[in-house]
Amino acid sequence: MARRARFVLPGHPQHVIVRGNNRDPIFIANEDYHFYLDKLRDAANAHGCEINAYVLMTNHVHLLLTPLAETSTAKLIQQLGRYYVQYFNYAYRRSGTLWEGRYKASLIDSEAYALICHRYIELNSVRAGMVAHAVDYPWSSYRSHALGVDNPVLTPHALYQSLGDSAEARQAAYRALFDTALDAKTLDQLRVAVNKAWVLGDSQFKARISSQLERLVEPLGRGGDHKSAAFRNGKQV
Repeated sequence: MARRARFVLPGHPQHVIVRGNNRDPIFIANEDYHFYLDKLRDAANAHGCEINAYVLMTNHVHLLLTPLAETSTAKLIQQLGRYYVQYFNYAYRRSGTLWEGRYKASLIDSEAYALICHRYIELNSVRAGMVAHAVDYPWSSYRSHALGVDNPVLTPHALYQSLGDSAEARQAAYRALFDTALDAKTLDQLRVAVNKAWVLGDSQFKARISSQLERLVEPLGRGGDHKSAAFRNGKQV
Protein backbone atom coordinates (compact mmCIF):
# COMPACT_ATOMS: atom_id res chain seq x y z
CA MET A 1 0.00 0.00 0.00
CA ALA A 2 1.30 3.43 -0.93
CA ARG A 3 2.25 5.64 2.01
CA ARG A 4 -0.15 8.51 2.65
CA ALA A 5 1.44 11.83 1.77
CA ARG A 6 1.60 14.31 4.60
CA PHE A 7 -0.55 17.43 4.53
CA VAL A 8 1.58 20.56 4.16
CA LEU A 9 0.39 24.09 3.58
CA PRO A 10 2.90 26.91 4.02
CA GLY A 11 1.84 29.10 6.93
CA HIS A 12 -0.29 26.41 8.60
CA PRO A 13 1.15 24.74 11.71
CA GLN A 14 1.90 21.04 11.90
CA HIS A 15 2.07 18.74 14.91
CA VAL A 16 5.10 16.50 14.33
CA ILE A 17 6.30 13.43 16.24
CA VAL A 18 9.70 11.78 15.84
CA ARG A 19 10.27 8.52 17.73
CA GLY A 20 13.30 6.45 18.60
CA ASN A 21 13.60 3.06 16.93
CA ASN A 22 11.83 0.38 18.97
CA ARG A 23 10.97 3.17 21.42
CA ASP A 24 14.59 3.13 22.58
CA PRO A 25 16.03 6.25 24.25
CA ILE A 26 17.25 9.03 21.98
CA PHE A 27 18.35 11.27 24.87
CA ILE A 28 20.54 10.06 27.73
CA ALA A 29 22.59 12.98 29.04
CA ASN A 30 21.77 16.68 29.31
CA GLU A 31 24.28 17.35 26.55
CA ASP A 32 22.11 15.32 24.17
CA TYR A 33 19.11 17.59 24.70
CA HIS A 34 21.23 20.70 24.24
CA PHE A 35 22.77 19.37 21.04
CA TYR A 36 19.36 18.45 19.62
CA LEU A 37 17.94 21.90 20.35
CA ASP A 38 20.95 23.61 18.81
CA LYS A 39 20.55 21.58 15.62
CA LEU A 40 16.77 22.11 15.66
CA ARG A 41 17.35 25.86 15.64
CA ASP A 42 19.90 25.57 12.83
CA ALA A 43 17.64 23.39 10.69
CA ALA A 44 14.63 25.64 11.27
CA ASN A 45 16.61 28.67 10.17
CA ALA A 46 18.06 26.86 7.16
CA HIS A 47 14.77 25.54 5.81
CA GLY A 48 12.19 28.15 6.75
CA CYS A 49 10.39 26.62 9.72
CA GLU A 50 9.05 28.44 12.75
CA ILE A 51 9.22 26.31 15.90
CA ASN A 52 6.17 27.26 17.96
CA ALA A 53 6.34 24.66 20.75
CA TYR A 54 8.22 21.47 21.60
CA VAL A 55 8.96 18.80 24.14
CA LEU A 56 11.92 16.42 24.11
CA MET A 57 10.96 13.19 25.86
CA THR A 58 13.32 10.32 26.58
CA ASN A 59 12.47 8.37 23.43
CA HIS A 60 10.49 10.78 21.25
CA VAL A 61 10.00 14.42 20.32
CA HIS A 62 6.88 16.51 19.76
CA LEU A 63 7.08 19.69 17.71
CA LEU A 64 4.51 22.30 16.78
CA LEU A 65 6.02 24.06 13.82
CA THR A 66 4.91 26.31 10.99
CA PRO A 67 6.58 25.59 7.64
CA LEU A 68 7.07 28.58 5.38
CA ALA A 69 7.51 26.43 2.26
CA GLU A 70 6.06 23.10 1.18
CA THR A 71 9.34 21.27 1.73
CA SER A 72 10.32 23.03 4.97
CA THR A 73 9.24 20.35 7.45
CA ALA A 74 10.68 17.41 5.55
CA LYS A 75 14.02 19.13 5.02
CA LEU A 76 14.19 20.20 8.67
CA ILE A 77 13.56 16.65 9.91
CA GLN A 78 16.05 15.22 7.43
CA GLN A 79 18.87 17.61 8.37
CA LEU A 80 18.18 17.41 12.10
CA GLY A 81 17.98 13.62 12.05
CA ARG A 82 21.19 13.25 10.11
CA TYR A 83 23.24 15.50 12.38
CA TYR A 84 21.79 14.07 15.57
CA VAL A 85 22.25 10.40 14.72
CA GLN A 86 25.91 11.06 13.84
CA TYR A 87 26.39 12.79 17.18
CA PHE A 88 24.50 10.13 19.16
CA ASN A 89 26.21 7.15 17.54
CA TYR A 90 29.64 8.69 18.13
CA ALA A 91 28.86 9.67 21.73
CA TYR A 92 27.53 6.23 22.69
CA ARG A 93 29.71 4.04 20.47
CA ARG A 94 26.81 2.62 18.50
CA SER A 95 25.90 2.27 14.85
CA GLY A 96 22.80 1.96 12.73
CA THR A 97 19.48 3.72 12.70
CA LEU A 98 18.19 5.75 15.62
CA TRP A 99 14.74 6.65 14.29
CA GLU A 100 11.51 4.69 13.98
CA GLY A 101 10.61 5.03 10.30
CA ARG A 102 8.97 8.19 8.98
CA TYR A 103 8.07 11.08 11.20
CA LYS A 104 4.37 11.59 11.99
CA ALA A 105 2.68 14.89 11.10
CA SER A 106 -0.78 16.40 11.23
CA LEU A 107 -1.90 19.71 9.72
CA ILE A 108 -3.48 21.86 12.45
CA ASP A 109 -6.37 24.32 12.36
CA SER A 110 -4.47 27.10 14.08
CA GLU A 111 -7.51 29.07 15.24
CA ALA A 112 -9.10 26.11 17.01
CA TYR A 113 -6.18 23.89 17.95
CA ALA A 114 -2.84 25.73 18.04
CA LEU A 115 -2.95 26.57 21.75
CA ILE A 116 -4.54 23.21 22.55
CA CYS A 117 -1.63 21.56 20.77
CA HIS A 118 0.75 23.76 22.77
CA ARG A 119 -0.74 22.38 25.97
CA TYR A 120 -0.78 18.80 24.71
CA ILE A 121 2.90 18.98 23.80
CA GLU A 122 4.11 20.79 26.92
CA LEU A 123 2.11 18.51 29.24
CA ASN A 124 3.68 15.31 27.90
CA SER A 125 6.09 15.04 30.80
CA VAL A 126 3.22 15.46 33.28
CA ARG A 127 1.07 12.78 31.61
CA ALA A 128 4.11 10.48 31.64
CA GLY A 129 4.46 10.95 35.41
CA MET A 130 7.93 12.43 35.11
CA VAL A 131 7.09 15.74 36.83
CA ALA A 132 4.16 17.20 38.76
CA HIS A 133 3.90 20.37 36.64
CA ALA A 134 5.11 21.40 33.19
CA VAL A 135 7.33 24.08 34.74
CA ASP A 136 9.41 21.34 36.36
CA TYR A 137 10.46 19.81 33.04
CA PRO A 138 13.41 21.66 31.45
CA TRP A 139 13.19 20.16 27.95
CA SER A 140 10.02 21.80 26.70
CA SER A 141 8.93 25.25 25.57
CA TYR A 142 6.67 25.78 28.59
CA ARG A 143 9.05 27.97 30.59
CA SER A 144 9.44 30.33 27.66
CA HIS A 145 5.71 30.70 27.06
CA ALA A 146 4.67 30.79 30.72
CA LEU A 147 7.60 32.56 32.38
CA GLY A 148 9.35 34.44 29.60
CA VAL A 149 12.58 32.43 29.74
CA ASP A 150 14.63 33.32 26.67
CA ASN A 151 14.60 30.55 24.07
CA PRO A 152 16.31 31.13 20.71
CA VAL A 153 14.69 28.02 19.22
CA LEU A 154 11.17 29.44 19.37
CA THR A 155 9.10 31.70 17.17
CA PRO A 156 5.90 32.46 19.12
CA HIS A 157 2.72 31.61 17.25
CA ALA A 158 0.37 34.50 16.43
CA LEU A 159 -2.32 33.08 18.74
CA TYR A 160 0.14 33.07 21.62
CA GLN A 161 1.01 36.68 20.83
CA SER A 162 -2.69 37.57 20.89
CA LEU A 163 -3.07 36.43 24.51
CA GLY A 164 -2.04 39.85 25.85
CA ASP A 165 -0.70 43.29 25.05
CA SER A 166 2.50 42.77 27.02
CA ALA A 167 4.85 39.89 27.70
CA GLU A 168 3.66 39.67 31.30
CA ALA A 169 0.00 39.58 30.26
CA ARG A 170 0.65 36.88 27.66
CA GLN A 171 2.55 34.75 30.15
CA ALA A 172 -0.18 35.06 32.78
CA ALA A 173 -2.89 34.19 30.26
CA TYR A 174 -0.87 31.24 29.04
CA ARG A 175 -0.34 29.90 32.56
CA ALA A 176 -4.09 30.15 33.14
CA LEU A 177 -4.73 27.84 30.18
CA PHE A 178 -3.05 25.05 32.11
CA ASP A 179 -5.52 25.34 34.99
CA THR A 180 -7.95 23.25 32.94
CA ALA A 181 -6.98 19.72 31.93
CA LEU A 182 -7.37 18.53 28.37
CA ASP A 183 -10.34 16.19 28.18
CA ALA A 184 -10.09 12.62 26.93
CA LYS A 185 -11.88 13.36 23.65
CA THR A 186 -9.45 16.14 22.75
CA LEU A 187 -6.45 13.99 23.65
CA ASP A 188 -7.78 11.23 21.42
CA GLN A 189 -8.39 13.64 18.53
CA LEU A 190 -4.82 14.94 18.74
CA ARG A 191 -3.31 11.45 18.91
CA VAL A 192 -5.36 9.99 16.08
CA ALA A 193 -4.76 12.96 13.78
CA VAL A 194 -0.99 12.92 14.13
CA ASN A 195 -0.54 9.14 14.10
CA LYS A 196 -2.81 8.69 11.09
CA ALA A 197 -1.55 11.83 9.28
CA TRP A 198 -5.02 13.41 9.08
CA VAL A 199 -6.00 17.06 9.37
CA LEU A 200 -7.03 18.33 12.81
CA GLY A 201 -9.72 20.99 12.80
CA ASP A 202 -13.43 21.67 12.63
CA SER A 203 -15.62 20.67 9.70
CA GLN A 204 -15.27 24.00 7.89
CA PHE A 205 -11.47 23.91 8.13
CA LYS A 206 -11.36 20.32 6.89
CA ALA A 207 -13.66 21.13 3.96
CA ARG A 208 -11.48 24.08 2.98
CA ILE A 209 -8.26 22.07 3.14
CA SER A 210 -9.84 19.17 1.27
CA SER A 211 -10.96 21.50 -1.51
CA GLN A 212 -7.63 23.30 -1.63
CA LEU A 213 -5.52 20.14 -1.77
CA GLU A 214 -8.10 17.96 -3.57
CA ARG A 215 -7.62 15.16 -1.07
CA LEU A 216 -9.48 13.44 1.72
CA VAL A 217 -8.47 14.96 5.04
CA GLU A 218 -10.11 12.42 7.36
CA PRO A 219 -11.23 8.79 7.05
CA LEU A 220 -14.57 8.14 5.40
CA GLY A 221 -17.32 6.90 7.66
CA ARG A 222 -18.60 3.40 7.16
CA GLY A 223 -20.78 3.13 4.14
CA GLY A 224 -18.95 5.91 2.25
CA ASP A 225 -18.93 6.02 -1.51
CA HIS A 226 -15.87 3.95 -2.34
CA LYS A 227 -16.39 4.60 -6.05
CA SER A 228 -16.16 8.35 -5.75
CA ALA A 229 -13.26 10.31 -7.21
CA ALA A 230 -12.50 11.77 -3.79
CA PHE A 231 -12.19 8.30 -2.28
CA ARG A 232 -9.96 7.04 -5.10
CA ASN A 233 -7.72 10.12 -4.84
CA GLY A 234 -7.48 9.67 -1.08
CA LYS A 235 -6.50 6.03 -1.45
CA GLN A 236 -3.73 6.86 -3.88
CA VAL A 237 -1.78 9.26 -1.69
